[in-house]
Amino acid sequence: MRDLSQFKGCPAPQPVTLEGRFVTAVPFDRAAHQQALWDALGGLGTNELIKYFPNEPFADASAFSDWIEGMATSLQWVTLVFIENASSDVVGMATYMRPDPKNGVVEVGSVAHGPKMKRSPLATEAHYLMARHVFDDLGYRRYEWKCHNENEPSKITARRYGFTFEGVFRQHMISKGKNRDTAWFSIIDSEWPVIREAFEAWLSPENFNQDGTQKRKLEEIRAGLSAGVLA
Repeated sequence: MRDLSQFKGCPAPQPVTLEGRFVTAVPFDRAAHQQALWDALGGLGTNELIKYFPNEPFADASAFSDWIEGMATSLQWVTLVFIENASSDVVGMATYMRPDPKNGVVEVGSVAHGPKMKRSPLATEAHYLMARHVFDDLGYRRYEWKCHNENEPSKITARRYGFTFEGVFRQHMISKGKNRDTAWFSIIDSEWPVIREAFEAWLSPENFNQDGTQKRKLEEIRAGLSAGVLA
């Protein structure tokens, strides 16, 4: 555990490019990403992939971009857009939210994965890159993941990535005219080395069969590392 008497806080997250083998996370740029991101998330047709965002439904791509830029200006949120390396397609997004540099705490939120990210290495690598930047580059102590308590896929994903469930904040907010209970998860800096090693082992080429399927699950790798039974 670090000596907090020497802790001087962390830099606030800034727009950054994070490049991986499968995906690259780049800062949201309205001119480059507005329509492509909107379309990747379902567009006006469904908005299903962002239905748990607490905002009222967005009317169109421009309104969605207005919201992203407004949060960046007013709250210093940093939205990263995920680009598939093989195709250069926009496939999803996530945001560094609610930064607390003094205490070394930041949240990843506004997470939306387009269909191309489902059951592929893209999402796992994107969130590995974002977490690695927070802990290894910026020196944060705590990385949070929060979601609507009814959003079971988000809770499953958080646990898969190594976030620890901390509880439910009941009646946390009113979302789209209804109550929202919020599930809270976190990774702290002392946990990160094992979580990072598990991410890297899972993402390695040796962990994939020729058809692209995984050989070992991320959770299994992490459990083995925690138990000291995997190199």
